[in-house]
Amino acid sequence: MPNITPEVTIYTTPSCHFCHMAKEFFKEKNVPYTEYDVASDAEKRKEMIEKSKQMGVPVIIIGNDLVVGFSKPLISKLLGV
Repeated sequence: MPNITPEVTIYTTPSCHFCHMAKEFFKEKNVPYTEYDVASDAEKRKEMIEKSKQMGVPVIIIGNDLVVGFSKPLISKLLGV
């Protein structure tokens, strides 16, 4: 049975070091993701705050799991990589 990668969404800002690290990690692992820049998109910023209950970035959603910040071990586990 093929390994199906869950849908990945990342809420970022251009100046966020951990956001860049997370996106690099996804590229290295060939994990497709949808990115929302919450510095310029007020609607997505509101959505991110509603989902995560805070304003820190990155907020990463993997399938039904929400990760605040860049935790490589946790993200690897959730992605199965």
